[in-house]
Amino acid sequence: MTATRFTAACVQMRSGRDPIRNRDAAVAMAREAADRGAHFVQTPEMTSLLERNRAALFEKVGLEAQDPTLNALREVARERGIVVHVGSIAVKAGDRIANRGYLIGQDGEITASYDKVHLFDVDLPNGESWRESATYAGGDRAVLAETPWGWLGLTICYDVRFAALYRALAESGASFLSAPACFTRQTGEAHWHVLHRARAIETGSFMISAAQGGLHEDGRETFGHSLIVDPWGRILAEAGTEPGVILAEIDVGLVTDARARIPTLKNARTFEVEAVPAPRPAGRAASA
Repeated sequence: MTATRFTAACVQMRSGRDPIRNRDAAVAMAREAADRGAHFVQTPEMTSLLERNRAALFEKVGLEAQDPTLNALREVARERGIVVHVGSIAVKAGDRIANRGYLIGQDGEITASYDKVHLFDVDLPNGESWRESATYAGGDRAVLAETPWGWLGLTICYDVRFAALYRALAESGASFLSAPACFTRQTGEAHWHVLHRARAIETGSFMISAAQGGLHEDGRETFGHSLIVDPWGRILAEAGTEPGVILAEIDVGLVTDARARIPTLKNARTFEVEAVPAPRPAGRAASA
């Protein structure tokens, strides 16, 4: 029988350039979350390493099977009997790197993985510029992973801006959606909360997103504010900018309730887009 309630935790981090130090921080906070009653623990995007220098990044990143953070969090899941969602780590993928998230079962085995689909190639108003596609290999599939409480849609960070992905996951059976992130401070201040509440409301799903927060060793500044949002768009738990753990009780029945009250998934219809030109005065040729 599927359990109808569980406690979810987000581990907020300030990952730096040392993968072992980052691993130890993630493990310590995951254990803290379990000690506080969490059944499901999520870490942020790039849990194991934040490094803007491409050469240094490639030097520190290895193969999935040997990744120290992934292996350590598998052990935490096994020893505490919890589900661990590693928001993402960097792993080698040919001549580039995959930004890959993992779901780890209570037995410590990897049950699903997801490569970030939408890559952050942007130029921000303050002069900040990012070209993830120069280093990372984007994924090409959405991933729905089974948990003891229902189905979880796996996404990462910039994905949260693409509503169709979340609708597709919810239509495929997801009750919980996630966007563990490394949001910049500028974009986070503008859009982090509204995007999470919108994705939750649009799909009648929980949104669970652990984040990076603060000023990092490689010079970037991230927004933090890890969030757990219910299907009605209410924020159940929120962090600030400092590393730490937030928890919230998840009542799975709220998904059914929200989708019954406002059945947007059922009411959606297919349609075509018609482009209607402006009327032109009779007897006049259109200007070039």
